[in-house]
Amino acid sequence: MSLKQVKTWHWALLALVLFFTADWAIRRPDARARELNQVLEATASAPLKAYPYPFRVLRVEQGMAVMGTPRNFDVPAFRVIAVLFPEINVKDPNNPAFVEAQQTLAARQTEARLIVSAQPGIQGVKWELDKTWLGAHGIDMPAR
Repeated sequence: MSLKQVKTWHWALLALVLFFTADWAIRRPDARARELNQVLEATASAPLKAYPYPFRVLRVEQGMAVMGTPRNFDVPAFRVIAVLFPEINVKDPNNPAFVEAQQTLAARQTEARLIVSAQPGIQGVKWELDKTWLGAHGIDMPAR
């Protein structure tokens, strides 16, 4: 390998490291969000801890905890459940397993919200679609 190739390789590696570091720093939760996530992890029920989607506080804005969610009007629950529980037939809205999975998702999300909103200084919870998690699990985001 020539000296020029080594220098090019080092610059490419440095650029890659800087890109991932900057991306992490931008999405990294603030200190208060990290504290709330620690409380959430410590006080969550066993079913919430074991749930395949990790409900987390993304940031805190003026007393409102912004939490990630895998579902909203743009990404309905059936798309998320198909990823979380691939064995469930999500095309049949009357399928008892699908109905139960929807209820469980709602219950886990409610538990996470209640734990976080009960913390000192938190006035409420605002939900934000977790685009990073959805993208990592192959769920396309609708164009807006």
